[in-house]
Amino acid sequence: MAAAPEACGSRRIWLCADDYGISPSVSLAIRDLAARGRINATSVMVLAPSFHRAEANALDMLNTSGPRVSIGLHITLTAPFRPLSQAFKPTRDGAFLPLMKMGVESFLRRLDPAALVEEIAAQLRQFVDLFGRAPAFIDGHQHVQLFPQVRDAVLKVAQESAPSAWLRQSGTASSLFEITRNRKGLPLDLMSWSFRRRAAALGVKTNPGFAGAYEFRDDVDFATLFRRFLDRLPDGGLVMCHPGFVDAELRRLDPLTILREREYAYFCSDAFPEVLASQGLVLAPASMEPT
Repeated sequence: MAAAPEACGSRRIWLCADDYGISPSVSLAIRDLAARGRINATSVMVLAPSFHRAEANALDMLNTSGPRVSIGLHITLTAPFRPLSQAFKPTRDGAFLPLMKMGVESFLRRLDPAALVEEIAAQLRQFVDLFGRAPAFIDGHQHVQLFPQVRDAVLKVAQESAPSAWLRQSGTASSLFEITRNRKGLPLDLMSWSFRRRAAALGVKTNPGFAGAYEFRDDVDFATLFRRFLDRLPDGGLVMCHPGFVDAELRRLDPLTILREREYAYFCSDAFPEVLASQGLVLAPASMEPT
């Protein structure tokens, strides 16, 4: 059973599966959901060790008869992954810094701006080489695109080399007043507020709403969480998700494992299109731009 067709007056949303390419089994699960019409976007981790041209071609083939899934670039700047550009710094044992250390370095503005631009540009070039075109949108692994210094480099590369791409912001609140009331999502909201302002000043489009962040605990009820994600989501809003199957490569690279299979099972279930319909939501056409 596919997601409900677009209906008059329905709010259109993006359901974006992150981390395409991180492992063969995750990529397989994402392609399956796209083929079923259960997601309409995915972002590609081009520097993942197991990602190659065949995986790109398999994803791209889903759009042969018409746009079915929007394909974006998942900028990756944290361990255990390794940079594509030779001059990127700082690194640890040849890999990017861990997330917390990367965050500290960016907030203290100790990153090399030129190296950031070159690495992001290298990942974009890799995407273009594999897919033959620029990404439809750009986001970041672990929200790294929002970090100080990183956001300026992302905006620069996007504006110069992928001007038609929109960028993901991860804020749930639209005003500073709302941001200060939402203590749980305060860091993402504050970084996204600044990111949106910078993007707007440059004429770069961003998604008007965001949901999907949660604490990755084994006891979470994803069905209940997903219903909450949809509350107040505006037309053109985006829900981030991480469906997948678990394999040895995923276990080697990422602690998020079994919850990916739970997300995949939920999106395959009848409950998923039913909750969309109950809230007057449909998946946006893959060719749609953010409103």
